[in-house]
Amino acid sequence: MNGKAPQIHPSAFIAPGCRIIGDVEIGPEASVWYNCVLRGDVNRIVIGARSNIQDGTVIHCDSPDPLHPEGFPTLIGEDVLVGHMVMMHGCTILDRGFVGLSATVMNGCVIESDGMLAAGALLTPGKRIAARQLWGGRPAAFMRDLTDLAVAEMQIGVRHYVANARAHRAALEADGPAEN
Repeated sequence: MNGKAPQIHPSAFIAPGCRIIGDVEIGPEASVWYNCVLRGDVNRIVIGARSNIQDGTVIHCDSPDPLHPEGFPTLIGEDVLVGHMVMMHGCTILDRGFVGLSATVMNGCVIESDGMLAAGALLTPGKRIAARQLWGGRPAAFMRDLTDLAVAEMQIGVRHYVANARAHRAALEADGPAEN
């Protein structure tokens, strides 16, 4: 799309049914799960090493314009968890960030390292979740600081998804896709 093609690391897992279009970069051991859409047609999308984009998630970005000369790319760091059915648009998730199931993250938002957006939350344009904070609600607001245990559990989730992606890749290579 527009002269840009996805760049996917050979160790990344891309599940059947995904649509990855345009200026999209996916790093080592990252995983993009079943029926996700990553559309980098008007700006770029970057997914860092070991990050996972879970089933049914849609990721887009926004074009440059006179008020925003860089536009709004979607930049996802390393070891990030993005839950099922998330909508992300023109935002930045720093290393080890977490976006819960069915959450929405809009243009110009930033989730700092070890920050968490709760399931179902709506992070409105330009909001910033600081490191180790939990935000939730529609619209999202600060709820509390995360404990060491909560941060450790997020990283256990990252390791789980790296291992699970390897298992799914092996099963698909052995049996072929089992789509209906």
